[in-house]
Order: sequence, then C-alpha cells, then structure tokens
Amino acid sequence: MLSAWVAAWNAPDLERILAHYSEDVELVSPVAVQLLGVADGTVRAMSALRRYFARGLEAFPQLRFTLERVAWGVRSVVLVYANQRGTRTAEFMEFAPDRKLLRVVVIPRICLRHRAALH
Repeated sequence: MLSAWVAAWNAPDLERILAHYSEDVELVSPVAVQLLGVADGTVRAMSALRRYFARGLEAFPQLRFTLERVAWGVRSVVLVYANQRGTRTAEFMEFAPDRKLLRVVVIPRICLRHRAALH
C-alpha cells in the first residue's frame, strides 16, 4: 500500500492518489492553510481533498517523495519522507476498516535528531 501511495504521488496521478483515501477522509496540514485558506488546516471529505491535492500538484509540479521511515500501529502508520527539496515530512495515517485512509495529520519540516528538536 505504501509503495503504491508514494508511486501515485511521484507519477503524479491525482486519481491514483485519491484512490488511497476514504470518502469521509479528514486531513490536517499547515499547507492546507496556504492552498485553501482554511484557518485550521483541516480538509474534510473527498471533494475538498480532490481540490486540495489538485492545487498542491499545480503549485508544486516537481513534487517527489522518497519514503525514509515507517512505523506501524494497529490501524495506523506514521511515514517519514523527504520531498524533492530534501525537506522531511511526517504523516500520521489512520485506516478505515476498508484499508483506505480515513484520517491524516501532516507534520512538515521535521528533524530526525531528537536532541536538536529539544533545544
């Protein structure tokens, strides 16, 4: 699933990307504040997610993800990936019973050295 998610983003193929998400998806990202003007950064439902991702792909045509780390939970996963600029992002993803992504929280610009983050 994760390699298909990365491949869809790197294609970039909006329909393949959206196929990984539930119709009732909720995604929280600071980038949504910029691209959609939603104050709390929350994107709800597939129609809003489609608009958000389409704007993102248009704004960042060279977008590429390289998956670096994965941590699995029972119905969730945390991904750490680098984009085309080398910026690292973490995403917490919670799965619906049908294995589609139901809830996503994006944390951009992370530091993998915990001591640097604490100072």
